[in-house]
Amino acid sequence: MHKGFLQTAAVLGALAVALGAFGAHGLKKILEPDQLLVFETAVRYQFYHVLALLATAVLYREFPGKAMRWAGRLFITGLMLFSGSLYLLCYIKHAGLPLTWVGAITPFGGVSFIAGWLMLFVAVSKRG
Repeated sequence: MHKGFLQTAAVLGALAVALGAFGAHGLKKILEPDQLLVFETAVRYQFYHVLALLATAVLYREFPGKAMRWAGRLFITGLMLFSGSLYLLCYIKHAGLPLTWVGAITPFGGVSFIAGWLMLFVAVSKRG
């Protein structure tokens, strides 16, 4: 088992619950509907990939190696870039800041997620 991935998944999972509750109760009153959808997408993908990171941590015992470590790292990177940039975009739009370039970061997070899933495939395909 990869303890670092497990710990990171636990913290990011707790954060996803907190952010989801904050979005459902606190942000509903202050964000525009389209911004709220962006925030909900960030939370949803954070949950999905926290579960992927958790699976990576558990599968590491059976399939240790570089590919599995890269899967976990890529899931973490994707969480920061994809969900993180979407959270930031919601804040920027709400605050009226002219930082539209932040949206260009989001696809890199999506690519990290895809690469993480592919590395997970490689990791579990190497043995047996």
